[in-house]
Amino acid sequence: MTSRDGGEGPRRDRDPAGRPRNRRPRDAFGRPLPHGAQGVERVPDDYAPDAEEALSEARRLLGEGRPFHAHEVLEGRWKNSPEEERELWQGLAQICVGLTHLQRGNRRGASALFARGADRISSYGAPYEEIARTARELDSLEDPSPEQAVARIRNLL
Repeated sequence: MTSRDGGEGPRRDRDPAGRPRNRRPRDAFGRPLPHGAQGVERVPDDYAPDAEEALSEARRLLGEGRPFHAHEVLEGRWKNSPEEERELWQGLAQICVGLTHLQRGNRRGASALFARGADRISSYGAPYEEIARTARELDSLEDPSPEQAVARIRNLL
């Protein structure tokens, strides 16, 4: 198989406009599975929720212990939100990816994303200031429980 640039290697999934897409199935923690494997339902690439729908769906997915998928919902909002809201949605998505890294045992990745996400959302007022404080607190804990971390963020969202 050749890549898009003609070199050897796996060909990347692309949409009709040539933008990269990852159609590989994923597990509940968002880890890619082999093509053809049975994964969990994915958020469509063109998903464009309004603010209320994005928050509601992200809360639901966090309640199911699926922060990677909550991140995809929030990313859908970020890509389709007004300019003045983009930092908020990107920050919330980054915090959810931080939770994903925590679930996967990648403490360093979780730490970086909690910090970046908290920095992005802290100026948006309640409840986002509290979510930012909680993300920073999770970052400062020596060994945070992924399940408790996900529940704490969900309860604030």
